Amino acid sequence: MDNPERCPWCGDDPLYVHYHDTVWGRPEYNSLALFEKLCLDGQQAGLSWITILRKQESYRAAYDHFDPEKIVHYDDARIEQLLADPGIIRNRLKVQSIIKNARGYLELREKGIGFSDFLWSFVENQPIQNRWRSLSEVPTATAESEAMSKALKRSGFTFVGPTIVYAFMQATGMVNDHLVQCPQHRECYLLDQ
Repeated sequence: MDNPERCPWCGDDPLYVHYHDTVWGRPEYNSLALFEKLCLDGQQAGLSWITILRKQESYRAAYDHFDPEKIVHYDDARIEQLLADPGIIRNRLKVQSIIKNARGYLELREKGIGFSDFLWSFVENQPIQNRWRSLSEVPTATAESEAMSKALKRSGFTFVGPTIVYAFMQATGMVNDHLVQCPQHRECYLLDQ
């Protein structure tokens, strides 16, 4: 690893290091980007994030670049196509989850609720700046992720348990969980100023 202070969870895989250094922990406010990330985090259930990260482009191609307007119209034939696609995780519940999540996204929008505003409200619209020194200090869920999880489930989303939601919050910069000695901790902190 060329930077011994980097958060150790990303190891030395170039794709993972790039993700850590340029995406993870950076505040994301675009509703469609947040929708994609939430869906992908749900696909991770029972797997490692690097597995999904390696398949991200295949997921984008398979799911019409995560356009909820298109996904919501997927029929049984389209689901069978997806289940035959080796570029994604071929699990019926996970395939159906993205379709359900698209419905939830559109139903929120029909109520006049922007997806980004909805999600960021759980952290009072600004990143929580944590100051962890070791991975053992970093929680797997918090009161905020529990609340967001419950609200998403009420809105029809699936694969959005508190642990998945907390990983999503970390990745999208709703919480800064880079370890304090990691250069990205300061970078993400400065993005919030």
